[in-house]
Amino acid sequence: MNSISGIEQCLLSLQAAGVGQIIVVDADSTDGTQEVARKYADIVLGDPGLGLGNARNIGIAQSVELLVLNMGSDNIMPLGELEKMTSYLEAGSFQGVSAQTRIVGANYVAHGLNVWRKGRFPEGGRLIIGTPTLFDGALLRANPYAPDRKFSDDSELCERWSSYFQARFAISDAVCLEVGKSSWDEARIRARMYGVSDAEVFKQGSRSGWSVTRKTKSLLHPLRADFITPISRMRQPSEFKAIPFLGYFTAIRYQGWLNTKRKR
Repeated sequence: MNSISGIEQCLLSLQAAGVGQIIVVDADSTDGTQEVARKYADIVLGDPGLGLGNARNIGIAQSVELLVLNMGSDNIMPLGELEKMTSYLEAGSFQGVSAQTRIVGANYVAHGLNVWRKGRFPEGGRLIIGTPTLFDGALLRANPYAPDRKFSDDSELCERWSSYFQARFAISDAVCLEVGKSSWDEARIRARMYGVSDAEVFKQGSRSGWSVTRKTKSLLHPLRADFITPISRMRQPSEFKAIPFLGYFTAIRYQGWLNTKRKR
């Protein structure tokens, strides 16, 4: 929705990468996004705004290729990186792989986000992967995202696939760029989205009978994932400058979780 700042770069990169079918799902953009999408995409579909899971399913249902790549409108796929994702998917017998994302920017926020991503999402097998993701197309079409999940769609799908099909996931050695996300406002939006996801997962888990230990693990997850783990993996002196940012990001994530719970 209203992604004019990055949509053209995104779609051009997908064309250059050789994607066989480009589908854009748009939520009634008013800034020219739809016009750009129609210029480069094979199919442009409407999103009624019921959540990210539902929006992705709208596009997935129209896909026909062997593999399905989920990309955000702010993602850019450099040449050669999609081939790395494909090779990783096939060579490791995975059902889904992600790429390592790098924020484009030279300010403190970009530095903080890149240190956070480097520490939190290194290459290797993972229980859950996030956008950009490459999945087995037939499996994804038959078992798509939960349509009621607004922000925790990735975690729900990966956990369900792991349980039902013993599916395996990984973060590949591919690198994808992300543009327009190096401001404090964008960092806060990202952290709050994670908080909403936390609230959705915790609510569903509590309904399904989580133990006190499992609930405690969930409550401590943002602190461990966004603060402790990235710090434990810091190696370069410049990376330690990001510690205040990591603390801020973690606090906003918890705030987003609390605000979502209050609204409910």
